[in-house]
Parts: sequence; C-alpha cells; structure tokens
Amino acid sequence: MEIKIDDLSNGEVIKLLEEHLADMHATTPPESVHALDVDRLKAPEITFFSGWLNGRLMGCLAIKELDSSHVELKSMRTSTFARQSGVASRLLTHALEVAKSRGYKQVSLETGAHDYFKAARNLYEKFGFSYCEPFADYKPDPNSRFMTLGIN
Repeated sequence: MEIKIDDLSNGEVIKLLEEHLADMHATTPPESVHALDVDRLKAPEITFFSGWLNGRLMGCLAIKELDSSHVELKSMRTSTFARQSGVASRLLTHALEVAKSRGYKQVSLETGAHDYFKAARNLYEKFGFSYCEPFADYKPDPNSRFMTLGIN
C-alpha cells in the first residue's frame, strides 16, 4: 500500500470522509461528534494521509499538531471493502513514524465509547495507547474515550 500526503481534492477521499462523518453522526450524539469535515481537515496544522493499493483508496488518517511536542490522530477510516486487511495498522504505523520523525513526543486521540468503536479502541491498545483524561480542548464526555501514547 502506498501512503501519501493528500490534498483532499480527490473525489474518492472526499466520499470516504463523508461516509466517516455520516457514521459518526449515526452512532454518536451530535455534541459528542468530534470528526472534522473536509474543509477543517485542510487546516495548516493538519497533515492528511491516504493509503492506496493498485489505484484504489484503502483508507485515511490525519495528524493534527496540538503543540510542538503533541499531535492528535484524526479521521482514521478504512474503506469498507478493505476492513480486516491490516490497512488501519499500516496507516497508524505510518502516522506514528511521521510524528516521531517530526520530533513529536506524544500522540493522543479521541474515539467513541460505544461498542461501534470497540475495534478502533482494540487497535489503539494493541499499539500501546493507554486511556487518559481529555486533552487539548476536549471536555469529559461519557460518549468519548481519550487515549495517548508517548513516542521518542
């Protein structure tokens, strides 16, 4: 799989992100949805990655700089046909490598608390993320779980 920095102009990528937002709104109360739309993912503090195999979009993931030592994972999504194929692990590995190469020391994320998000939480746990208190501008929320990982 080729993972590249993406400018969010490809229709397939936009469609995948729209599916992601739709699922977040279908499974989470509106006040607890923290997924970003395409325009907000184009912010300068965000690096957006897409993964491709033989010209087919496999998934995406972004890192958002919170400060000079801390980034947040955003918008992790695997294409429906590519689920259970290791795409999420490859994207996450890539994002962690990029964060480390840029000198960040901590990677954090917010994900859902419901069963729908269990596979994502299991993946993050497998990579060594641990549960933590809300970070950045997040507030305690029974619908959210916050996780963090120190890198060096």
